[in-house]
Amino acid sequence: MTDDTPRVAVLLPCYNEEAAIAQTVAAFRAALPGAAIYVYDNNSRDHTRERAAEAGAIVRSERSQGKGNVVRRMFADVDADIYVMADGDATYDAAAAPEMVERLIAGRLDMVVGSRVHEAAAAYRRGHVTGNRMMTGLLARLFGRSFTDIFSGYRVFSRRFVKSFPVLTGGFEIETEISVHALELKMPVGEVETRYFARPEGSESKLSTYGDGLRIVRTILTLYRVEKPMLFFGAIAGALALAAIILAVPLLLTYAQTGLVPRFPTAILATGLMLLAALNLFTGLILDTVVRGRREVRRLAYLAQPPPGV
Repeated sequence: MTDDTPRVAVLLPCYNEEAAIAQTVAAFRAALPGAAIYVYDNNSRDHTRERAAEAGAIVRSERSQGKGNVVRRMFADVDADIYVMADGDATYDAAAAPEMVERLIAGRLDMVVGSRVHEAAAAYRRGHVTGNRMMTGLLARLFGRSFTDIFSGYRVFSRRFVKSFPVLTGGFEIETEISVHALELKMPVGEVETRYFARPEGSESKLSTYGDGLRIVRTILTLYRVEKPMLFFGAIAGALALAAIILAVPLLLTYAQTGLVPRFPTAILATGLMLLAALNLFTGLILDTVVRGRREVRRLAYLAQPPPGV
């Protein structure tokens, strides 16, 4: 390996994957023979750590439960030029990794997403397909653009993406947060279609369709409130102001005709709603200034790292 060859790290977060981790490590070893392969075990109760070590991976642990917590630890600890992240369940096509890495370097991109094309019905449940499409559409509506597969755990990152990404979520919402981070900083990104396989026998999914789905929706809305407070609080202000106006118009007409305000409680309610609208509007304005400052700091941290291929 020459000095000009980028250092590639393969990151595999794992929880109870003894049935698949050795196969996953071997597949990425064959696809990226010069890469360092890290397996981060997240309190597995089986022999995941032993199987990973036997397969030749560098095995480390993260005690805080949840995929987001593992990703936070991996991104902080591992030093490389290019990061390949996948799951340890042998569902992602390791053979696609060289193409994804080459796409990242050639295009000087900061992230390449492996957009899943499932090989069998068992690989990707119908509910997950529908949910993915709905969430992808929601993300596009809220942030202006999106990816075709925002929940894919198969991604290649540049060093400047990884070292500028403040991981805030703790669970399976991490892929959504990664996507929003790229969209908000307007990073150059790409997608590559990759095969998606069924899990090997003995490996079980840890994803709860409805529980994790609700958490992901909540994460998207929270990130929208945090990243676009003027639009979020402005919408609330507009709704409150509209309600106040609807209540106030009949009172104003009555007052113009008679000089009296017969429904005094309604007048108080309309005034209160308008005050709340004003408070939400000013909250949005103040937080928008704060968010701009935070985004500038993240952008500077991002620019402090060289682009891939340099």
